[in-house]
Amino acid sequence: MFHKKSWLVVSLLIVVAMVLAACQPAATPIVQTVVVEQEGETIIVTATPDASAETSAAPAEKKVLRMSSGASDLPTIDTAMATDVNNIQVIEEMTVGLVRQNVQTAELEPGMATSWEISDDGLVYTFTLRDDVPWVKYDAATDQVVNVQDCEGNNRMVTADDFAYGIMRTLNPATASDYAYVLTPVIAGAAEYNSGEVEDPTTVGVKAIDATTLEISFLAPAVYNLNIAGLWVAHAQPSWLIEGDDCTQAQGDKWTETGFYQGYGPFTLKEWIHDAYITLAKNPLWPGTDSVPVPMLDELTWVVLDSSPTLAEFESGNLEQATVPNSDYDRIMSDPDLLQQVIYTSTLGTEFYAFTPGVEPTGDVRVRKALSMAIDRESLLTNVVKSGKVADYFTNPGVAGAPKPEAYPDLGIKYDPEGAKALLQEYLDEKGITADQITLSLMYNTDESRKKIAETVAGMWGDVLGVNTTILNQERKVFLQTRRAGTENIYRGSWVQDYPDANNFLSDVFGPGGGYADVVDWEGPSYDEFVNLIQQAAMEADPEARMDLYAQAEQILVTDEAIIAPLYWYNTPVLVKPYVTHFDSITGYDRYEFWDITQ
Repeated sequence: MFHKKSWLVVSLLIVVAMVLAACQPAATPIVQTVVVEQEGETIIVTATPDASAETSAAPAEKKVLRMSSGASDLPTIDTAMATDVNNIQVIEEMTVGLVRQNVQTAELEPGMATSWEISDDGLVYTFTLRDDVPWVKYDAATDQVVNVQDCEGNNRMVTADDFAYGIMRTLNPATASDYAYVLTPVIAGAAEYNSGEVEDPTTVGVKAIDATTLEISFLAPAVYNLNIAGLWVAHAQPSWLIEGDDCTQAQGDKWTETGFYQGYGPFTLKEWIHDAYITLAKNPLWPGTDSVPVPMLDELTWVVLDSSPTLAEFESGNLEQATVPNSDYDRIMSDPDLLQQVIYTSTLGTEFYAFTPGVEPTGDVRVRKALSMAIDRESLLTNVVKSGKVADYFTNPGVAGAPKPEAYPDLGIKYDPEGAKALLQEYLDEKGITADQITLSLMYNTDESRKKIAETVAGMWGDVLGVNTTILNQERKVFLQTRRAGTENIYRGSWVQDYPDANNFLSDVFGPGGGYADVVDWEGPSYDEFVNLIQQAAMEADPEARMDLYAQAEQILVTDEAIIAPLYWYNTPVLVKPYVTHFDSITGYDRYEFWDITQ
């Protein structure tokens, strides 16, 4: 039996051995060997440079961009199953949607679709696809990215059928995709099929007319239909690999693992050692477009490290990119050399805490509102987070339709300790208890910065309201599962736009079937009014009227019902080595095909 503890040791040794091997001169074939005894087992880990390093003449070194994916392993890179920003980042480098967001403007550009037509009623979108993009895989034996071939020996090309299959697999109830909810309210027939009410897949408004023509029928002429058609859950997926065909064994859920994965984007999967690292290799068979060029980098590697060890590896020269831990912010900002390597990503996203109405005492709106009003957000950002902008309401004001702070200065929740005390006291008097008899549970996904934020907010609740808070944390994959169960009072929440529109924040997060709908478990007349407002806003053509509808919805969500406590809108400092040519992003995702290493 190979113990989990042993595997964690092996994972760390693999990373160490890789780094040691990579640091050797290219012309000298070196084998790094590490031996460890763990629970009676002798484990030997070796790493060698690439085969090309064994030639007498040293070839050009690979351009490898190394960074961290966080303190936990990626939960998945399955196109239909991803919900987390880090997962989506990787998927977006290995596949390309019908359309693609420009990272600097958030505007849509052609992806796999070269053009599209919209019917007069705004419901039917007909996409014309590229015909020159092959499916590829990484061949470890040759260290090359190669074409995937069909049963007749022909190269498999990405077709409209692959996109139709991808959308339908995401919607298939057997897939149990958590993100199918983004498609079900907008694509004709999707909700009925996804719920199992209708079993006939032909009733869904997704049709491959021919190899290069895809038709999607929507329920309403919403302004964001094109954005949704470009989301990762609507990317092409390899049916022959997942379900099998005459010459390919079905891999099912294993299709995303090392040695199996097939993609078609600017990069593809080279190796994924769980809990250690994931590496993507450049896809030289990607034809390149203005919006999605052929990469200049040869490889991308994300290692599993928390923010402080990530920074240490960055400063040691072992990583090219790192986030700035809160605890090191002042030191970095006062160091002239490090300060020159800081860039800011004004990501269209929001950090917040979600209250669980189904668990006492957060079942009472007075308690929820008191907790939110007791958070000194300005102090939190100044002393702990060190970046970002105070969020009085949820939707990031940088997206279309969002209320702007200058137009709605009084919107949302404000720091009001006296008002918070009065609200809580009203609740305490009614229950016949004192504040010190209340113990709240606050859960976050493991990360040292999130821990510090949780401790600070819990301290504010204790100082202002006199309540106790138990702080809990879980590894990211487990946290995402337990958060849906909604058994704790408060959960750390984060939302980064999938498409830059207020609908993606208010409807896709808290609307019917939204990403946090099962967490907050919110019902009643106020919820019905909230839904009515966001549905009106989705169809409203007048920008000012649309913004006002979303402002009214925010008032219900954040103030009247205090379903969440918004904390801050993202503006994150990131360290990037000076020899890396980078493109700043406002979308929450980077496009590494535009990046380069000049050293």
